[in-house]
Amino acid sequence: MTVERKPRKDAVRNRAAVFAAADTLFAHCGSPEEVTMADIAAVAGVGKATLFRAFGDRDGLIRALYGARLEPIREAVGQGPQPLGPSTPAPLRVPALLDALLCFKLDNRHLALALEGSGADSPYRTEHYEQWHTLLRDLLRLVPGSADPEFSAHALLAATRADLVAYLAGEKGVPREELRAQLAGFTAAVLGARAERGPTDGP
Repeated sequence: MTVERKPRKDAVRNRAAVFAAADTLFAHCGSPEEVTMADIAAVAGVGKATLFRAFGDRDGLIRALYGARLEPIREAVGQGPQPLGPSTPAPLRVPALLDALLCFKLDNRHLALALEGSGADSPYRTEHYEQWHTLLRDLLRLVPGSADPEFSAHALLAATRADLVAYLAGEKGVPREELRAQLAGFTAAVLGARAERGPTDGP
């Protein structure tokens, strides 16, 4: 039988320190591209080699940090109560999920920008995006209407993209609650249009 080895205490401490340092640097930077592995290592008080051993490269560190910060939402969606949990009816769960993602992007704006801008791959091919798109697509299939759930899921997620959120909340100065209300209205319009079309309506 294989026994799973627990991480060493110093490794756990280093990981927490690295995440806290990266959080701080991304939150206060002018642009995510300004934050380097050397910066994070210096603020965390660890060697740069430690970062590369643990995360591979800057993109790997960003993905790990983003995943850790996103974990509470993923747990709520996977096994939590309503309105995010799996027992929630699709017409209620869709807007709750999008609202949770928007609030996460608002609270982690620079980190989300760093993730969406990291590496050569499209942000639409990241693990997190694919998971949210698959969930939304499957939920939309449960809402009456013949509109393409694949495209509708992309369109709804586009409203929570970090660059759009940063532009509206930062450059345009749209208040948080107003952004949430606007997203809720847009989502309701999409869901309402799907419901009005009905399962047998034409395109």
